[in-house]
Amino acid sequence: MTVAFVINLRPKAFSDLRKNVAWLATHFSTAKATRWQQQANSSIRSLETDPNRCALAEEAADVGVDLRELIFGRGRHVFRVLFTIDGETVSVHRVRHAAQDRLTDAEL
Repeated sequence: MTVAFVINLRPKAFSDLRKNVAWLATHFSTAKATRWQQQANSSIRSLETDPNRCALAEEAADVGVDLRELIFGRGRHVFRVLFTIDGETVSVHRVRHAAQDRLTDAEL
């Protein structure tokens, strides 16, 4: 039997999603922003079934938690969903562009 994990979208992750959608809408198009948002939501929802498939993020040791990352997107638009697992809850802490600097514990 597969455990269904509960997704907890933390405030900073929610803010990251909103900011990325706004940036894409401004610099590209509303349609592109909508497609990105759908892809981001689908990627995050995929964590409900098997979040352990994702590797530890590079900065996990630096921030002192088992921070994992899910990569989605392609080309210049690759993003990292940074999350932790606590029992049957997946807490999504941040959604960052892959080109951004590594996350610090203050940004978590």
